[in-house]
Amino acid sequence: MTDRLRILGIDPGSRVTGFGVIDFTGDVPAFVASGAVASADGSFSDRLRIIFDSVSQIVAEYRPAVVAIERVFVNRNAGSALKLGHARSAAICATFAHDVIVVEYSPREIKQAVVGSGSASKEQIQHMVKAMLRLDGDPAPDAADALAAAMCYGHQRRLRERLSEREFLAGRI
Repeated sequence: MTDRLRILGIDPGSRVTGFGVIDFTGDVPAFVASGAVASADGSFSDRLRIIFDSVSQIVAEYRPAVVAIERVFVNRNAGSALKLGHARSAAICATFAHDVIVVEYSPREIKQAVVGSGSASKEQIQHMVKAMLRLDGDPAPDAADALAAAMCYGHQRRLRERLSEREFLAGRI
C-alpha cells in the first residue's frame, strides 16, 4: 500500500505546546516539520489564544488528515491538570475549521507505541523519535512528544488495517 497520510501530533501545554508533522507512506514515517508554540507570556486567556491561533495556522499550513493529541492525566496537582486541559481544548478547537480527524492517546499509549514501554522517559522518546525518523539531531522534548503522538496514530492505523484484512479474509466481516 503506497497511500500517504499526513498526521499532526500535538503535545499540549499551557506554556509550551509541541507539534510534529509526519507523513506515513505505508508503514514508513517521514519527518515533515516540528516545533513548539511558546505561550508563557500574558494572562492565561492570552496564552490560550496564542495556542488556538498557532495550532490553527499549523493545520492550515501543513493540512494534515489526522491530528493526534495527548490526553490530560492528573498526577498530583489538579490545578496544573486543569490548565493543561484548557490548553488541550484550545488546540483541539483550533482544528474545527479544518476537515481533520482528531484522535486522543494517553501518554502511556504514546510511549508504548514509540519506545515499547509505557513508562519511558522523555530522553528515551527523543532517542526513538530521532532514530525512527532518521533525524540528524534530537528534537526538542515537546516536539519529540508531539512527533511520538503522530507516530502512535500511524502505527496503530496500520495495525487496525491489517487486523481488518485478516478478519475479512477469514470471512468474519
